[in-house]
Amino acid sequence: MNLGESIRVAWRALGANKLRSALTMLGIVIGVAAVIALMAAGQGVQVFVTEQFQGIGSNLLFVLPNVGQTGPRGGQASLRSLTMGDARALEDPLRLPDVARVAPQLDRNATVTAGGRQMLTTLQGVTPEFIQVRKWKPAVGEFITAQDVEGRSRVAVLGKTVAETLFPDNPLPIGETVRINNTPFRVVGIMEEKGGTFADQDNTVFVPLTTAQIRLFSTRAPNGEYRVSYILVEAVSEDRMDAAAEQIRAVLRERHRIAFEDEDDFIVLSQADLIQTFGNITDVLTIFLGAIAGISLLVGGIGIMNIMLVSVTERTREIGLRKAVGARRRDILVQFLMEAVTLAVTGGIVGIGIGFLGAQIITALVQDFRSVVTPQAVLLATAVSAAVGLASGLYPAWRASRLNPIEALRYE
Repeated sequence: MNLGESIRVAWRALGANKLRSALTMLGIVIGVAAVIALMAAGQGVQVFVTEQFQGIGSNLLFVLPNVGQTGPRGGQASLRSLTMGDARALEDPLRLPDVARVAPQLDRNATVTAGGRQMLTTLQGVTPEFIQVRKWKPAVGEFITAQDVEGRSRVAVLGKTVAETLFPDNPLPIGETVRINNTPFRVVGIMEEKGGTFADQDNTVFVPLTTAQIRLFSTRAPNGEYRVSYILVEAVSEDRMDAAAEQIRAVLRERHRIAFEDEDDFIVLSQADLIQTFGNITDVLTIFLGAIAGISLLVGGIGIMNIMLVSVTERTREIGLRKAVGARRRDILVQFLMEAVTLAVTGGIVGIGIGFLGAQIITALVQDFRSVVTPQAVLLATAVSAAVGLASGLYPAWRASRLNPIEALRYE
């Protein structure tokens, strides 16, 4: 019996019990659909995270304090914060020719009130370079200027969420007064809507960096310099980011007097580093979700094996008749294997369609999110469903092929 004839016989056998065949395929359908939908969601998360990090700015490097630093003898080293002196040192074009812009930043939580309304928000002390580095500018009004930084001015630029919450009846609150930690500030601008990767970036208030350091918070380090939370550095081009990172490390190690063999008390990260880190996390999450969905495939495989064993019992006389007219053990084995594989693959194809539909539903329900069904996921689901059918049909097919034809013909 050739392959084509085996497939036709399998379809006829399955068609004889349509309801039973459909119910048997249900486990495979659910499993494959779940695998496709969850893997599509995982891929969508990766794409979403990548797009969000790329939207932060171009050619960006993040200089952060190394809170996990250990000393040369393995003990915990004293944490040294980044300071304004560090930021000014990174602006030296002679020592850092691959650095285009430097934007130090101080982030703190703050309570903002206006007109009897109050909210907790993120306050960011920034310099004028922020809008070039982050590619984020005001929709109306103006941003923090160099004069504001020099004069420690009490001016504020509001994120869209803050502006809408504090001034719901005033779409243009330029010139209004808000109180940040009970200190009055004049609103000079409203930022473009930015959204957020993991938090609402529009729930932010921007003030001059010096104002945040001196008027709002006590950030003076023991050496007299003012601390910053981190420093954003824009490289001159994407292909010079590695060179810029090395130049930053050299300058900061010298400033912080770090010995040759000692660990840096700062971290330099690129957008690619962050994307890779979160990509690894989403990869693990996708695999985990796929494994959970794969349990349904296992259950479906057990269902196929159970039905095939029942089928062998029901068709014992048919098997005996086939052997009596010359069918070989291999022919019987292939016939029942083909039925199991046909059940699994058909269920897999239906599951792929339902999984693709589920991915589209997820895309429609989640704002600014796009599920991604990859060819690799489809091929994997098809291969797995075929493998499940083959594995679950192997024992019933072997059992059928081993039946004695005389006993099979006499079976009632």
